[in-house]
Amino acid sequence: MSIKDKILIVEDEHNIASFIGAILNANGYDVLHAHNGTQALSMITSHCPALVILDLGLPDMDGLDILRQVRLWSHLPIVVVSARTHEKEKVTALDLGADDYITKPFGTDELLARIRTALRHTRTQNANPSVATSGKFRAQGLEIDYDKHHVLVDGEKIHLTQNEYRLVTLLARYAGKVLTYDYLLRELWGPAARGDNQILRVNMANIRRKIEKNPAEPEYIFTEVGVGYRMIDAD
Repeated sequence: MSIKDKILIVEDEHNIASFIGAILNANGYDVLHAHNGTQALSMITSHCPALVILDLGLPDMDGLDILRQVRLWSHLPIVVVSARTHEKEKVTALDLGADDYITKPFGTDELLARIRTALRHTRTQNANPSVATSGKFRAQGLEIDYDKHHVLVDGEKIHLTQNEYRLVTLLARYAGKVLTYDYLLRELWGPAARGDNQILRVNMANIRRKIEKNPAEPEYIFTEVGVGYRMIDAD
């Protein structure tokens, strides 16, 4: 079974949230719901969605405040879906780091296209050139297909958990570069996990058991002791 992108819908109007959720479910996404800003911030750090659909008019805080807080520690793609149509509102949201801004009412095809684009940008921004151009990473028998969410070793599909998959694909995006423990924790588990290297070690041990011929002598992902992890360079 392929790993699905998890999308968090932050919307306090039940009918709209249900409508967006139904669209996403029908198109193969996993869906989470938050009905206010406090709940949204908690779910972003605890569930680590692949993308957030954010309404600005929330009952407990302005959606722009969520943008500000998330951008302090993450490049998580955020697509604003709002009834606010003033150009100033759009410019402010985009300047604060929103990946896109859609005004209500919107079309189903438009929403899905904007989501696909935002997710694709997370793959291509600052990425290894082979990943950016082909959507695939290949290195000595290891292959990652970012579009299909598949990881293969010597042609055999490897079954990873969502967290394991996200860790492998993040390392592959920056293949050849050392990513520090703090950077990986912040990107994958949010600021609350900073300094908790145990969660990284457990996931990495599981990954190596699945993809390495000999986990004690890895061929693909290397440990830079006291610093972080590094993925082998692409072919």
